[in-house]
Amino acid sequence: MLLQGSCHCGAVRFELESPHPYPYQRCYCSICRKTAGGGGYAINLGGEYATLKVEGESNVSVYHAVIDGKPSSGERHFCSRCGSALWVYDPSWPELVHPFASAIDTPLPVPPERVHLLLDSKANWVEPDTRPSDKRFDHYPNESLAEWHERLGLVR
Repeated sequence: MLLQGSCHCGAVRFELESPHPYPYQRCYCSICRKTAGGGGYAINLGGEYATLKVEGESNVSVYHAVIDGKPSSGERHFCSRCGSALWVYDPSWPELVHPFASAIDTPLPVPPERVHLLLDSKANWVEPDTRPSDKRFDHYPNESLAEWHERLGLVR
């Protein structure tokens, strides 16, 4: 699926191909929550880094979170004009890019279930809205984005 996205002010526009476009993972870690999570979590999608095309790249800044006293290799891209979170890229997995669902302008499919990640890091005011089919993980699930899509028959 071709995903098109932008920041709030329009200074940055981007597109990429995503074999995994369902916005099902809600991450409650402090990094996602504080940089992109208005509801106390952020939703990341999966995309193919080789297909990422960016307009307005001069307006993109990168934040490296500090984890256990060391800068993370993960690059959190955001608009330097309006602060909109755009995507995460980590050179440890050079074929992948993870756009934030909140930056995507393309209508996204509704996921048949959700996964709640890193609930042990959630803010105390957050009460996850879960339904019976949702899965909850204090850490990362054993299932990858691709495996989740395959298990539910969502691969095209």
